Amino acid sequence: MRIYLPSSNRGVSLIELLIAFVIGAMIIAGIYKVFIAQSKAYTVQDQVVEVQQSIRSAMEILLRDIRKAGYDSNQTPSKLFTAIFPGDSTTNTVKSDAITVQYRDKDKDGNLHLYTKVIYRDPNDAKLKAMLYQDGPPAPGYDPLNPPVLLDNVSGLTFTYGVDGRIDFPETQDGAIDDFNNDGVIDANDYIPAATVNGANLNPIAVRVSLTANPSPTNADVKQMVQPRTLTSSITVRNLCLFKTN
Repeated sequence: MRIYLPSSNRGVSLIELLIAFVIGAMIIAGIYKVFIAQSKAYTVQDQVVEVQQSIRSAMEILLRDIRKAGYDSNQTPSKLFTAIFPGDSTTNTVKSDAITVQYRDKDKDGNLHLYTKVIYRDPNDAKLKAMLYQDGPPAPGYDPLNPPVLLDNVSGLTFTYGVDGRIDFPETQDGAIDDFNNDGVIDANDYIPAATVNGANLNPIAVRVSLTANPSPTNADVKQMVQPRTLTSSITVRNLCLFKTN
């Protein structure tokens, strides 16, 4: 007696094979799309962190230099005043994106010097730069044609000033920022532009800095997805010998 078993050698048709390939391709494409999205999100987040850290570091340097304004080591008072760009001695244009801080301090050998620090946004390359002068000429290690860069891709830099009365009128000064707009509150609206400070001969005692930076332009996708970051800080200059000059 012979027993016949059902045949199990049925093959896969071409249509079934094509369907399997299509399904596999769709799965692979989905995985790849998720991978690309995650990779781009990581890159964007990394760029955001980099911009925030860079702008925070630059702001710390700005505030550190502004805090030095007026330190004179018991010598002739030093000063804080609106700035022209380094080397621009032909005009005396008041700029909202530049500041000069002047102070006296000792070098590593103990010699007392008058230092002038000019901080500005270079309109030619959108970089935040700082130039240091010592007793007039550039300080050792500083080149006016190639000053140190504090931050790249700077799209905005604004200095405004809190004032306390007028220069040479002590009766108008009480050691506190004036309520410039008379609304009963000392806030950002009481910080006024440099041109107004100079024009009215006002006495600046505080500085408000607003700094905006963009992500690196090398990655077009990241540049489109990451908005410019702005950091704003206010500082009251401690040194009582601070005064404004033209």
